[in-house]
Amino acid sequence: MDTLSYKTKSEKKEAVERKWYVVDAEGEVVGRLCSKIAHVLRGKHKPSYTPHVDCGDCIIVLNADKIRFTGAKLDQKEYITFSGYPGGQKKITAKQLLAKKPYAVVENAVKGMLPKTKLGRAMIKKLFVYEGTEHPHQAQKPEPFKF
Repeated sequence: MDTLSYKTKSEKKEAVERKWYVVDAEGEVVGRLCSKIAHVLRGKHKPSYTPHVDCGDCIIVLNADKIRFTGAKLDQKEYITFSGYPGGQKKITAKQLLAKKPYAVVENAVKGMLPKTKLGRAMIKKLFVYEGTEHPHQAQKPEPFKF
């Protein structure tokens, strides 16, 4: 019996091949889109997925300003930041954040879905979010990602 045929192969950091994908966020729901993006950033869409290795792909998100919320989340959802000083807590609604920094909505949602470790911090660096349809990553030959 060949015992090597059913051993789990563990991906090495040096052997990871990264692809570049483009996602158009126009008209997409924030949570549904960001969970799929987090899935690809982790590398869970690959058969060679290894939990302790950053084996995910790079994602470019376009039209972040045209993303949508369902229900009353646009007015009710709050993003909270805290400076660490007394009275340093700030709240901003999703509508205000979408008007001020539309890319931050997608970045916050995806970051919250990734591990809170060194590995998660390495994964979030492969996410590039832009407000319009232009991006400076043409040299990487990104492909449109099909969900």
